Amino acid sequence: MTVSDASSTPLGSDALALDRQVCFALAIANRAVLAVYRPILEPLGLTHPQYLVMLALWERTPMSVKDIGRALYLDSPTLSPLLKRLEASGLITRSRSPLDERQLVVDLTEQGRVLRAEAEKVPSTVVDRLGISLAELQELHATLTQLNRAAAHAVTIEN
Repeated sequence: MTVSDASSTPLGSDALALDRQVCFALAIANRAVLAVYRPILEPLGLTHPQYLVMLALWERTPMSVKDIGRALYLDSPTLSPLLKRLEASGLITRSRSPLDERQLVVDLTEQGRVLRAEAEKVPSTVVDRLGISLAELQELHATLTQLNRAAAHAVTIEN
């Protein structure tokens, strides 16, 4: 998909130009923003995917692996190694649910809870380093959330 519909493109412009592709702009933005996060998360001992898991757990704990996967839009083969590394780091525990042995439940350790206080500085540091106003980032977040919903709906219709 391009930024403007191919049928409405001005004569002489190429609907397949790389710099007009939404997917390209999103891919570049993803790499660039993650590059900003990397040095901020490094002192916390977290990668960006691990940070996302911790954010989910700081919001609500304990959580089943299935619920974490749903919250982060990750499948089990992607999530399992992240959880193993976080457990090895002493930030989480994984145990079988007493209500349903088939479910694996993830909880924060005391060290994982304490890390939250340090992580509270991450969002404002990211905003500062990006040099974009909070209002612009909030608008971008709203637009991306809308885009994610539309894409999920489009995929659902296709399947």
